Amino acid sequence: MSSFLIGLIGSGIGPSLSPALHEREADRLGLRYVYRLLDLDVLRLPLGEVLAAARIAGFDGLNITHPAKQAIIPYLDELEPEAAALGAVNTVLFEDGKTIGHNTDAAGFAHSLSRGLPDVAMDKVVLLGAGGAGAAVGHALLSLGTARLGVHDVDLTRSAELVDALQRRFGAERAVMCTPNAVQTADGLVHATPTGMAAHPGLPIDESLLHDELWVADIVYRPLETALLAAARARGCRVLHGGGMVVLQAAESMRLFTGIEPDAARMLAHFEEMEGEPAHAA
Repeated sequence: MSSFLIGLIGSGIGPSLSPALHEREADRLGLRYVYRLLDLDVLRLPLGEVLAAARIAGFDGLNITHPAKQAIIPYLDELEPEAAALGAVNTVLFEDGKTIGHNTDAAGFAHSLSRGLPDVAMDKVVLLGAGGAGAAVGHALLSLGTARLGVHDVDLTRSAELVDALQRRFGAERAVMCTPNAVQTADGLVHATPTGMAAHPGLPIDESLLHDELWVADIVYRPLETALLAAARARGCRVLHGGGMVVLQAAESMRLFTGIEPDAARMLAHFEEMEGEPAHAA
């Protein structure tokens, strides 16, 4: 039986469902698979030291989450092309003595949106958040055909850097910096900041900007019903929670870790069992 030691690096990750998602699917695949949380808040060690310790301890791979998706890049030996284009890493493989960064977030979000909101208008979309997750979502939206993506982050430098990266990859006319007011004339809104998580409650945007012709997707999945989605639903918006993205990016990470194709539909069903709600639009 093949065996794997996998970890998750991030802050405040105690409630993460990743261990259960990965380990249950691994059991179904006949793998010996241990998934450990490496919480930066608990370990109180620098990111580079945690990565080095995981390498020494014999980990086969790591998932990376907030706030380390961009910060981990200087500590890696190589970046897979998609991760390099996004400037963000959520999966690290230890191969032949090297640390190699990958990104499965973009594919996970794209598949989740296509599955959960397959027929929504994509002409004008606003993205809130230009960090590691926001970068993946931005690339995914433009790959899916968004004609004009407005990017807003409280850190204007970070917004500008993401817009520049998107323009270089997709064309200058496809991505611009914007303010939250752009939501008023947008087809869709995607939220990619920690606001709304259990540890960061609240709304990332003034709910008066929401309108019933808008669709709203949140990448937060704990809780599934964030304050943003509740406000959007109350205003008649179609909404998509973050469950689909977290499951589908996890499935792709598992494939990279093991070389075996997991059953994504089975993982989605497992997520629904754990959360008590479908991992798609509502």
